[in-house]
Amino acid sequence: MGSYSSNLDDILEEDMHHWYTKFMRESPSGLITLFELKTMLDMNGMTEEANGYVDQVFYTFDMDGDGYLDFVEYIAAISLLLKGEVNQKLKWYFKLFDQDGNGKIDKDELETIFKAIQDITRSYEIPPETIVTLIYEKIDVKGEGELTLEEFISGAREHPDIMDMLTRMMDLTQVLEIIVKALHYVNLPAVCHHCSGTAIHIHLNHAVC
Repeated sequence: MGSYSSNLDDILEEDMHHWYTKFMRESPSGLITLFELKTMLDMNGMTEEANGYVDQVFYTFDMDGDGYLDFVEYIAAISLLLKGEVNQKLKWYFKLFDQDGNGKIDKDELETIFKAIQDITRSYEIPPETIVTLIYEKIDVKGEGELTLEEFISGAREHPDIMDMLTRMMDLTQVLEIIVKALHYVNLPAVCHHCSGTAIHIHLNHAVC
């Protein structure tokens, strides 16, 4: 997995048009579905919250809503997550947290997302409810138990410790690495080890002669 971290850095350092041209030349379709993403993430046995989180990530990245992630959407996502201006990142976080789309995030929504992230990353250092309590104690100045986009952004910017916690919790590098790995292999020619020829089809990194 470490080699794909360098791939992410390379993507950001190189010209986007060059990377897009190169990718489309090697993988003309370059699409991945939600089912394929979950397969790559090995979602078997994951909690309902974790599955819901991956759904939310996928549909947030799927900017045109066609049911596929393409390379342009992938590039936009990693550019936002790894290089984006603070307000852009916070707007993206808010969109991901706001599961019912009502323009506000409550404690249950935030806790559900954090539980799902911990389930996927297998990191359980701080209980999600503790994180949520800390966030709302500091930035829910009205004490309403929910935050608007404006309250969320201003609160996170005013409290560097909250911003740092959100950044670490929302580090989707692992998910993005899996996406780019999947995109690299979907529909690429593969060599069959049984016949030493080129496979005529590849799906989720399995060649069929």
